[in-house]
Amino acid sequence: MELNPNYPTPVEHLPRLSRVQPACDLWVKREDVTHPAYGGNKVRKLERILADARARGLRRIVTVGAAGSHQVLATALFGREAGFEVEAVLLPQPRSDHAVENLRASLGLGVRPFPVGSYAAAPFAIVRRLWMPGEEPALYLPVGGSNRLGTLGYVDAAREIATQVRDGVMPEPDVAVVTLGSGGTAAGLAAGFAQEGMKTRVVGVAVAAPVWGVSLAARWLVLRCAARFDVRLQVERRYLGRGYGHRTAQGDHATMLAAASGLTLDPTYTAKAFAAALDRVAEGRHRHVLYVHTLSSAPLAPLLEGAPSEEELPPELVRLFQ
Repeated sequence: MELNPNYPTPVEHLPRLSRVQPACDLWVKREDVTHPAYGGNKVRKLERILADARARGLRRIVTVGAAGSHQVLATALFGREAGFEVEAVLLPQPRSDHAVENLRASLGLGVRPFPVGSYAAAPFAIVRRLWMPGEEPALYLPVGGSNRLGTLGYVDAAREIATQVRDGVMPEPDVAVVTLGSGGTAAGLAAGFAQEGMKTRVVGVAVAAPVWGVSLAARWLVLRCAARFDVRLQVERRYLGRGYGHRTAQGDHATMLAAASGLTLDPTYTAKAFAAALDRVAEGRHRHVLYVHTLSSAPLAPLLEGAPSEEELPPELVRLFQ
């Protein structure tokens, strides 16, 4: 089964959120519509990863993520449809309705959950699942799907943007603002823009701590994809707030403004990145700002059919929501 993604994803001008004096246009790359069943940035990553795993004869995937991980949900959906058994080592995170729905949908799609009480315990749980006696060999899929193959999916996206610029669909961005969690999306964009000879600087908005670790992971992925040090990638740490999964006042304000332009944000990732994009516009230092929207806009209701309710979640999974 192929993913059959919707490429190229559109770019749109947001005139209501642009600035007249000094002029600064805000654009959005609609990665939320990469797939009608479940969009967002995980589709481009999984396209290459699942094809490679299938070619290697693997039928089991072991991945890791927060309790309400978008990547775990996307892997559950597309992995199942491609014939894989999906297991997930799940980590604690702050509770939100969005995160709980993601977990419920993942379970409804057949994910085998292995909750752990801390990030420090995750490596041991992953190793146990990868080398469990009697189990088939498994592909390890790191947090966010951000290995080299997953990152190359966003090298492809950068090339797609370059084509849209050359075709006159949008002007060449001075900066492209995107969330920076596991690092693959920002790294792939930065590597791709460099390969296309674009001047665009990627601003990766850190949504997890420690920021130095997030930054190091992204720059390592850049090197694995571009093999060069002159790639334009800036890590922005001002929007993290209390940490991963914690909403911020800036993010809440950005969510309200985005809704008026037809975009739905989540507090963990895209609200923080969109807040950073709006500030770039307000500062007036750039002529063209591109925000890369990585949250799926597909309705979640079909994926919740047959999923357990929150009241039916096992206690060990409920405890993951701090």
